[in-house]
Amino acid sequence: MGLSDRKKKILSCVVESYIADGEAVGSKTLQAALDFEVSSATIRNEMAALENEGYLIQPHTSAGRIPSQKGYRYYIDNLMEKTELNPRFTQYADSYLRKRAESPESVLNAASTLLTELTGLPSVATTPPEGNSRVHKLRFVQTGRYTGMVVLITSTGMVKSQLFRTEFVLTPDMLRVFDEALNKSFAGLPLKDITKAFIQTTALGFGELSFFMPNVLLAIRDAAKEASHISVAESGMTKLLFLNDFDIFSARDILKFLSDKNNVSELLTMNTGTKVIIGEESGKYELSNSGIVVSRYNLGGSMAGAVAVIGPQRMSYKDIVSATEYVADKSGELISELLEAD
Repeated sequence: MGLSDRKKKILSCVVESYIADGEAVGSKTLQAALDFEVSSATIRNEMAALENEGYLIQPHTSAGRIPSQKGYRYYIDNLMEKTELNPRFTQYADSYLRKRAESPESVLNAASTLLTELTGLPSVATTPPEGNSRVHKLRFVQTGRYTGMVVLITSTGMVKSQLFRTEFVLTPDMLRVFDEALNKSFAGLPLKDITKAFIQTTALGFGELSFFMPNVLLAIRDAAKEASHISVAESGMTKLLFLNDFDIFSARDILKFLSDKNNVSELLTMNTGTKVIIGEESGKYELSNSGIVVSRYNLGGSMAGAVAVIGPQRMSYKDIVSATEYVADKSGELISELLEAD
């Protein structure tokens, strides 16, 4: 049996009041805040029923109620109305991100910094999982008479470079040969497939040309290996230490979890679109007292990495969901533009 309309309004009011000031909510506060007339006794009875059903918690016998994890979940899924973003916010976010859109990595760094600035909470932005990345393009740059650099650009926007040395004098013509032959062989190839064995097989296919490019091929392999590593841009991590909702041990546990980039990426990219993860829903004991708002960004019509805000369960979800979604969408647009330009 679902909640009655009156219980829904009381639960919504408790959640929003507690998020706003962190104080347990009593019947008198609700009576003043509700948009319909109801007695304090009726409110107390409804709050007691919501507590029995697991939506509210009474932290102390004489105190009011606060939301439980179940209460937050019901509010977010059924009652919350996302904040309509102010045009000044969108203009500021657009300008902030575009000014820093020099590379996909700089976009993600800017996204995490911007969200921390807007929310006052730690934020992260991740590159796509390894399995999603392919070679988009290879570039070759001469750095000396006998040295050059291969620049690998992935389908998900990561850019990695490696130096190589040759036994012959590099010329622009030779670099053009490398560019044509190696892009033909590597474009569209999953990064995880660029192994030592693949490099050896590819070299054999070039015939006499392979004598000129052993170090070039090894540089491509090393760049692909580096590009396949998950990268996490983060901002505001130390803010966890100053939030009243966390004690030092809880903050330390969250920081420990966030220090493992693979764990972070796995958690944030397990869902599509936008998702709010509350406490134990994460399956991670370190995050049992936290709330996470995560939004995936798209590249080429496919889900790529994620942008997220991490904080206590008591945070303004309706504001943070709207901001995170917008920043994620804009980040995906800017990274896509950078890829198209290449």
